[in-house]
Amino acid sequence: MATPDQELVPLLDQDGVRLTVDDALATVTLTNPAKRNAQSPAMWRALAEAGRLLPGSVRVVVLRGEGKSFSAGLDRQMFTPEGIEGEPSFIDLARSGDAELDAAIAGFQEGFTWWRRNDIVTVAAVQGHAIGAGFQLALACDLRVVADDVLFAMRETSLGLVPDLTGTHPLVSLVGYGRAAEICLTGRFVGAQEAVNSGLANRAVPAEELDAAARELAAALLAAPREALIETKALLRGAGDRTYDEQRAAERAAQARRLRDLAGLGE
Repeated sequence: MATPDQELVPLLDQDGVRLTVDDALATVTLTNPAKRNAQSPAMWRALAEAGRLLPGSVRVVVLRGEGKSFSAGLDRQMFTPEGIEGEPSFIDLARSGDAELDAAIAGFQEGFTWWRRNDIVTVAAVQGHAIGAGFQLALACDLRVVADDVLFAMRETSLGLVPDLTGTHPLVSLVGYGRAAEICLTGRFVGAQEAVNSGLANRAVPAEELDAAARELAAALLAAPREALIETKALLRGAGDRTYDEQRAAERAAQARRLRDLAGLGE
Protein backbone atom coordinates (compact mmCIF):
# COMPACT_ATOMS: atom_id res chain seq x y z
CA MET A 1 0.00 0.00 0.00
CA ALA A 2 1.65 3.20 -1.14
CA THR A 3 2.21 6.28 1.00
CA PRO A 4 -0.71 8.70 0.52
CA ASP A 5 -0.89 9.30 -3.23
CA GLN A 6 2.58 10.80 -3.63
CA GLU A 7 4.01 7.80 -5.52
CA LEU A 8 1.00 7.19 -7.76
CA VAL A 9 -0.10 8.69 -11.07
CA PRO A 10 -3.33 10.60 -10.41
CA LEU A 11 -6.49 9.65 -12.28
CA LEU A 12 -7.69 13.19 -11.54
CA ASP A 13 -5.81 16.30 -10.44
CA GLN A 14 -7.83 19.48 -10.91
CA ASP A 15 -9.62 22.27 -9.05
CA GLY A 16 -8.12 21.32 -5.71
CA VAL A 17 -8.90 17.60 -5.90
CA ARG A 18 -6.51 14.73 -6.60
CA LEU A 19 -7.55 11.09 -7.00
CA THR A 20 -5.04 8.25 -6.90
CA VAL A 21 -5.66 4.51 -6.88
CA ASP A 22 -3.45 1.79 -5.40
CA ASP A 23 -5.20 -1.45 -6.30
CA ALA A 24 -8.26 -1.70 -3.99
CA LEU A 25 -7.48 1.56 -2.14
CA ALA A 26 -8.27 5.00 -3.55
CA THR A 27 -7.18 8.28 -2.00
CA VAL A 28 -8.96 11.58 -2.62
CA THR A 29 -6.87 14.54 -1.49
CA LEU A 30 -7.89 18.19 -1.20
CA THR A 31 -4.89 20.02 -2.60
CA ASN A 32 -5.24 23.75 -1.92
CA PRO A 33 -3.62 24.16 1.51
CA ALA A 34 -2.82 27.83 0.85
CA LYS A 35 -6.56 28.52 1.09
CA ARG A 36 -7.10 25.85 3.78
CA ASN A 37 -8.82 23.72 1.12
CA ALA A 38 -11.69 26.17 0.84
CA GLN A 39 -14.45 24.80 -1.36
CA SER A 40 -16.04 26.10 -4.55
CA PRO A 41 -18.44 24.77 -7.20
CA ALA A 42 -15.40 23.75 -9.27
CA MET A 43 -14.11 21.64 -6.37
CA TRP A 44 -17.54 20.06 -5.95
CA ARG A 45 -17.59 19.14 -9.63
CA ALA A 46 -14.11 17.62 -9.27
CA LEU A 47 -15.23 15.63 -6.24
CA ALA A 48 -18.20 14.29 -8.21
CA GLU A 49 -15.88 13.39 -11.08
CA ALA A 50 -13.59 11.53 -8.67
CA GLY A 51 -16.54 9.33 -7.75
CA ARG A 52 -17.32 8.64 -11.40
CA LEU A 53 -13.68 7.74 -12.13
CA LEU A 54 -13.31 5.15 -9.36
CA PRO A 55 -12.32 1.80 -10.91
CA GLY A 56 -14.44 -1.20 -10.02
CA SER A 57 -11.48 -2.70 -8.16
CA VAL A 58 -11.66 -0.02 -5.45
CA ARG A 59 -13.06 -1.17 -2.12
CA VAL A 60 -11.92 1.58 0.27
CA VAL A 61 -11.56 5.32 -0.29
CA VAL A 62 -9.58 7.57 2.06
CA LEU A 63 -10.35 11.29 1.98
CA ARG A 64 -7.69 13.68 3.26
CA GLY A 65 -6.68 17.32 3.04
CA GLU A 66 -3.21 18.75 2.54
CA GLY A 67 -1.89 21.27 5.02
CA LYS A 68 -2.99 22.26 8.50
CA SER A 69 -6.73 22.23 7.79
CA PHE A 70 -8.94 19.55 6.26
CA SER A 71 -11.25 22.22 4.77
CA ALA A 72 -12.18 25.63 6.12
CA GLY A 73 -15.53 25.62 4.30
CA LEU A 74 -16.81 27.74 1.46
CA ASP A 75 -14.43 29.95 -0.45
CA ARG A 76 -15.33 33.38 0.93
CA GLN A 77 -15.10 34.84 -2.56
CA MET A 78 -18.46 33.19 -3.20
CA PHE A 79 -19.96 35.73 -0.77
CA THR A 80 -18.73 38.77 -2.70
CA PRO A 81 -21.00 40.51 -5.22
CA GLU A 82 -18.81 39.39 -8.11
CA GLY A 83 -18.45 35.84 -6.80
CA ILE A 84 -15.93 33.44 -8.35
CA GLU A 85 -15.04 34.02 -12.00
CA GLY A 86 -16.93 31.66 -14.28
CA GLU A 87 -19.38 30.60 -11.55
CA PRO A 88 -22.83 31.97 -10.71
CA SER A 89 -22.76 34.23 -7.66
CA PHE A 90 -25.15 33.76 -4.76
CA ILE A 91 -27.13 36.69 -6.12
CA ASP A 92 -27.34 35.01 -9.53
CA LEU A 93 -28.57 31.82 -7.90
CA ALA A 94 -31.14 33.70 -5.83
CA ARG A 95 -32.54 35.33 -8.96
CA SER A 96 -33.00 32.04 -10.81
CA GLY A 97 -36.28 30.15 -10.99
CA ASP A 98 -37.27 27.49 -8.48
CA ALA A 99 -36.39 24.53 -10.72
CA GLU A 100 -33.10 26.09 -11.81
CA LEU A 101 -32.08 26.90 -8.23
CA ASP A 102 -32.99 23.41 -7.03
CA ALA A 103 -31.00 21.85 -9.90
CA ALA A 104 -27.98 24.02 -9.10
CA ILE A 105 -27.91 22.95 -5.44
CA ALA A 106 -28.49 19.31 -6.43
CA GLY A 107 -25.46 19.61 -8.71
CA PHE A 108 -23.36 20.93 -5.82
CA GLN A 109 -24.48 17.97 -3.68
CA GLU A 110 -23.23 15.40 -6.19
CA GLY A 111 -19.70 15.75 -4.88
CA PHE A 112 -20.96 14.64 -1.45
CA THR A 113 -23.31 11.74 -2.26
CA TRP A 114 -21.20 8.97 -3.78
CA TRP A 115 -19.17 8.43 -0.60
CA ARG A 116 -22.07 6.45 0.90
CA ARG A 117 -22.29 3.90 -1.93
CA ASN A 118 -22.64 0.36 -0.62
CA ASP A 119 -19.85 -1.04 -2.82
CA ILE A 120 -17.13 1.03 -1.09
CA VAL A 121 -16.22 2.02 2.45
CA THR A 122 -15.05 5.61 2.88
CA VAL A 123 -12.76 7.01 5.56
CA ALA A 124 -12.20 10.72 6.22
CA ALA A 125 -8.87 11.67 7.82
CA VAL A 126 -9.59 15.08 9.33
CA GLN A 127 -7.17 17.58 10.86
CA GLY A 128 -7.43 21.21 11.88
CA HIS A 129 -10.50 23.09 10.73
CA ALA A 130 -13.43 21.22 9.17
CA ILE A 131 -15.94 24.03 8.85
CA GLY A 132 -19.31 24.11 7.10
CA ALA A 133 -18.82 22.45 3.73
CA GLY A 134 -15.66 20.84 5.14
CA PHE A 135 -17.62 19.40 8.06
CA GLN A 136 -20.27 18.11 5.66
CA LEU A 137 -17.66 16.50 3.40
CA ALA A 138 -16.25 14.62 6.40
CA LEU A 139 -19.81 13.61 7.34
CA ALA A 140 -20.33 12.21 3.84
CA CYS A 141 -17.89 9.39 4.65
CA ASP A 142 -18.71 6.21 6.53
CA LEU A 143 -15.92 6.60 9.10
CA ARG A 144 -13.88 9.49 10.48
CA VAL A 145 -10.40 9.41 12.00
CA VAL A 146 -9.45 12.80 13.44
CA ALA A 147 -6.29 14.54 14.59
CA ASP A 148 -6.21 15.82 18.15
CA ASP A 149 -6.28 19.39 16.78
CA VAL A 150 -9.51 18.93 14.81
CA LEU A 151 -12.22 21.60 15.06
CA PHE A 152 -15.58 20.80 13.50
CA ALA A 153 -18.17 23.56 13.12
CA MET A 154 -21.32 24.18 11.10
CA ARG A 155 -21.28 27.93 10.47
CA GLU A 156 -23.97 28.24 7.79
CA THR A 157 -26.61 29.62 10.15
CA SER A 158 -24.39 32.57 11.11
CA LEU A 159 -24.20 33.42 7.39
CA GLY A 160 -27.99 33.31 7.03
CA LEU A 161 -27.83 29.94 5.26
CA VAL A 162 -28.52 26.29 6.11
CA PRO A 163 -26.25 23.25 5.74
CA ASP A 164 -27.29 21.96 2.30
CA LEU A 165 -24.42 19.70 1.23
CA THR A 166 -25.96 16.47 2.59
CA GLY A 167 -24.56 16.89 6.12
CA THR A 168 -27.71 17.18 8.22
CA HIS A 169 -28.89 13.57 7.87
CA PRO A 170 -25.62 11.88 8.92
CA LEU A 171 -25.06 14.44 11.69
CA VAL A 172 -28.44 13.70 13.30
CA SER A 173 -27.88 9.95 12.82
CA LEU A 174 -24.49 10.13 14.53
CA VAL A 175 -25.09 12.45 17.48
CA GLY A 176 -28.89 12.72 17.83
CA TYR A 177 -31.25 15.60 17.16
CA GLY A 178 -30.54 17.66 20.28
CA ARG A 179 -26.77 17.76 19.89
CA ALA A 180 -27.04 18.24 16.10
CA ALA A 181 -29.40 21.17 16.64
CA GLU A 182 -27.03 22.78 19.14
CA ILE A 183 -24.02 22.32 16.85
CA CYS A 184 -25.78 23.74 13.80
CA LEU A 185 -27.74 26.56 15.46
CA THR A 186 -24.87 27.89 17.57
CA GLY A 187 -22.02 27.24 15.13
CA ARG A 188 -19.76 26.26 18.01
CA PHE A 189 -16.59 24.22 17.62
CA VAL A 190 -16.47 20.49 18.36
CA GLY A 191 -13.02 19.24 19.29
CA ALA A 192 -11.48 15.80 19.00
CA GLN A 193 -12.47 14.39 22.39
CA GLU A 194 -16.11 15.44 22.08
CA ALA A 195 -16.19 14.16 18.50
CA VAL A 196 -15.11 10.70 19.66
CA ASN A 197 -17.34 10.71 22.76
CA SER A 198 -20.43 11.72 20.77
CA GLY A 199 -19.89 9.22 17.96
CA LEU A 200 -19.00 11.89 15.42
CA ALA A 201 -15.49 10.42 15.05
CA ASN A 202 -14.33 6.84 15.38
CA ARG A 203 -10.84 7.61 16.69
CA ALA A 204 -8.60 10.55 17.57
CA VAL A 205 -4.81 10.46 17.19
CA PRO A 206 -1.92 12.94 17.35
CA ALA A 207 -1.83 15.03 14.18
CA GLU A 208 1.46 13.51 13.01
CA GLU A 209 -0.11 10.04 13.16
CA LEU A 210 -3.28 10.85 11.21
CA ASP A 211 -2.26 9.49 7.79
CA ALA A 212 -0.86 6.32 9.34
CA ALA A 213 -4.07 5.79 11.35
CA ALA A 214 -6.19 6.19 8.23
CA ARG A 215 -4.01 3.71 6.34
CA GLU A 216 -4.23 1.27 9.25
CA LEU A 217 -8.03 1.48 9.24
CA ALA A 218 -8.11 1.08 5.46
CA ALA A 219 -5.96 -2.04 5.72
CA ALA A 220 -8.31 -3.53 8.32
CA LEU A 221 -11.28 -2.88 6.04
CA LEU A 222 -9.50 -4.44 3.08
CA ALA A 223 -8.79 -7.59 5.09
CA ALA A 224 -12.44 -8.66 5.03
CA PRO A 225 -14.11 -10.22 1.95
CA ARG A 226 -15.61 -7.54 -0.25
CA GLU A 227 -19.12 -8.99 -0.52
CA ALA A 228 -19.40 -9.34 3.25
CA LEU A 229 -18.57 -5.64 3.67
CA ILE A 230 -21.06 -4.64 0.98
CA GLU A 231 -23.88 -6.65 2.55
CA THR A 232 -23.06 -5.45 6.06
CA LYS A 233 -22.87 -1.80 5.04
CA ALA A 234 -26.22 -2.10 3.24
CA LEU A 235 -27.77 -3.67 6.36
CA LEU A 236 -26.48 -0.93 8.64
CA ARG A 237 -27.42 1.93 6.33
CA GLY A 238 -30.94 0.65 5.93
CA ALA A 239 -31.52 -0.17 9.60
CA GLY A 240 -32.87 3.25 10.51
CA ASP A 241 -35.64 3.01 7.92
CA ARG A 242 -36.76 -0.51 8.89
CA THR A 243 -38.73 -1.85 11.81
CA TYR A 244 -37.05 -4.40 14.08
CA ASP A 245 -38.79 -7.28 12.30
CA GLU A 246 -37.99 -5.84 8.87
CA GLN A 247 -34.33 -5.62 9.86
CA ARG A 248 -34.39 -9.23 11.07
CA ALA A 249 -35.75 -10.26 7.67
CA ALA A 250 -33.09 -8.20 5.88
CA GLU A 251 -30.40 -9.92 7.96
CA ARG A 252 -31.77 -13.34 7.04
CA ALA A 253 -31.87 -12.51 3.34
CA ALA A 254 -28.34 -11.10 3.38
CA GLN A 255 -26.98 -14.10 5.26
CA ALA A 256 -28.68 -16.50 2.85
CA ARG A 257 -26.90 -14.77 -0.03
CA ARG A 258 -23.57 -14.96 1.78
CA LEU A 259 -23.96 -18.65 2.68
CA ARG A 260 -24.87 -19.59 -0.88
CA ASP A 261 -22.01 -17.53 -2.26
CA LEU A 262 -19.51 -19.16 0.10
CA ALA A 263 -20.86 -22.58 -0.88
CA GLY A 264 -20.43 -21.75 -4.57
CA LEU A 265 -24.19 -21.70 -5.11
CA GLY A 266 -24.64 -17.96 -5.60
CA GLU A 267 -26.10 -16.42 -8.73
